[in-house]
Amino acid sequence: MDKEILLSMEDVSVSFYTHRGIVKAVRNLNLQIKKGETLALVGESGCGKSVTAHTINQLIPMPPGKIESGKVIFEGQDLLELDDKEIAALRGERISMIFQEPMTSLNPVFKIGDQIADVFMAHHDIKKEEAMEKTVKLLELVKIPAPERRIKDYPHQLSGGMRQRVMIAMALASPEPGLLIADEPTTALDVTIQAQILRLIYELKQDIKMSVLLITHDMGVVAETADRVIVMYAGRKMEEADVYSLFEKPSHPYTQGLLNSLPSNKKYTDAKRLEAIKGTIPDLLTIGNECPFENRCPHAMPACRESFPSETKIDDGHSVWCHYVDEKKE
Repeated sequence: MDKEILLSMEDVSVSFYTHRGIVKAVRNLNLQIKKGETLALVGESGCGKSVTAHTINQLIPMPPGKIESGKVIFEGQDLLELDDKEIAALRGERISMIFQEPMTSLNPVFKIGDQIADVFMAHHDIKKEEAMEKTVKLLELVKIPAPERRIKDYPHQLSGGMRQRVMIAMALASPEPGLLIADEPTTALDVTIQAQILRLIYELKQDIKMSVLLITHDMGVVAETADRVIVMYAGRKMEEADVYSLFEKPSHPYTQGLLNSLPSNKKYTDAKRLEAIKGTIPDLLTIGNECPFENRCPHAMPACRESFPSETKIDDGHSVWCHYVDEKKE
């Protein structure tokens, strides 16, 4: 394995066994994150982004979830082979995570200061008083006003944006995380605070050579922060490219649809209506081996209903999984 690769997911498939049937949430996913880079996972809700993140940390509830196959190699070891105690030692130590839902991720019966201080004491071997001092400084860093007073608040006393910043502070309380998984890290934040948080994550990444797995549906955030991008749809990887290539030359019809729907797109200078991707995401209970985007794709062809396409290389580091693009290239 390339020593520049921090994390590698190899043919990972994750399913959920429900009373209605088997939901194939992630299918044959391959990705790599290099040391010091930001990889963005983008796509509509339900496409498998958060499931991918939870697979890394072994946070998939089992049952009903099951990691069907694959490997997750982090710093040379397969995380899926670790027991509960071993993976718990890595969480918060070398792998930190900013969760998408701060209200359900924070313990409602403990003050936020105590919750962040516990992270410091667990990983820094310091006493409560010093941990609280560090907690106050960290809350200042994530732009929470009057942190000396806020450490005594319970989660329900904070706004959604405040709770999100507390979650970010908890992730940053780790000693020196090798990987930060940021699942919609700027949810509920206004534009000014969003920019500050993204800048904070970027500066931390630069200071300690940390890698970031950024999960988002905001293409503006992707353009500002990501080095490489993977576009997912219905549990499948559709396109992978560096951020410049993706925005300059989107190749998969789904990626094109996402970018064409942005109000900042030049095509809307005089237009009155935004362009939308027609149709809806297919039911993951019934989807087979076909291309999952076939029912919404303007370029769908018979091959799309028969099998999922193999990789087509557009340029160095830019690949797409699409029968239409493959045929066009030939």
